[in-house]
Amino acid sequence: MTIAEAAVVDAGPIPAVLFDLDGTLVDPAGGITGGIAHALRAMDLPVPEPAVLDRMVGPKLADGLVGIVGVPEALVPKVIAEYRSWYADRGMAMSVVYPGMKELLGELRTRGVKLAVATQKPEQLARTLLAHHGLAASFDIIRGSHTDESLMPGDPGYRAGKAEIISSALVGLAGPDRAVMVGDRHQDVNGARANGLDCIGVAWGFAPDGELEAAGAAGVVHSSAELLQALAGELSVPGAGEAASGTV
Repeated sequence: MTIAEAAVVDAGPIPAVLFDLDGTLVDPAGGITGGIAHALRAMDLPVPEPAVLDRMVGPKLADGLVGIVGVPEALVPKVIAEYRSWYADRGMAMSVVYPGMKELLGELRTRGVKLAVATQKPEQLARTLLAHHGLAASFDIIRGSHTDESLMPGDPGYRAGKAEIISSALVGLAGPDRAVMVGDRHQDVNGARANGLDCIGVAWGFAPDGELEAAGAAGVVHSSAELLQALAGELSVPGAGEAASGTV
């Protein structure tokens, strides 16, 4: 395993860790992209190629439907309703926990680390998904987006993005002296930095090559074992654009 010289999150163990959900803890395994494709077909809307659908994993669903897929705003509520019905019936069951993540959470709890989930998924749905995989009890705090996914910017109750969700999670954790975010998309990095946190990117998620580095991730790990070492302060995290300098 190669590492970089200088890119470290901080010295010593991390007292609190916030995790993204889809693409970080749980592999949707087509449960998101397949559901969006189903909903678009049901509404007689064009279905984009798989690479475009993959970009939908991470952003707020309504924003992605409009900004990435080009769904007219007036149709967003119906598309979301169709998608959520499919997801509840089929999509959630398709998802799987990424290798080693359940064990990583258990180890962090054993070490006394406070744990939170900060996801763009609607909060109650995030709780349901985590419970489905037996992960809900691992977390002190679970924070997500507004239940009404059809809300758009300017609508009452609209939650602008990951920064606000991370902020809410930090408040729920009673403002730890230090914390780090773990995620797979630039939204995770940007939201963490807006709250004064470093973000460790995970390479197994949905970010295109170079996205996490360009966003300013403290580094990118390639396995749950690397992630645990980085969080424990035992490993320099491979950083953006830096050449590997050694092996461990």
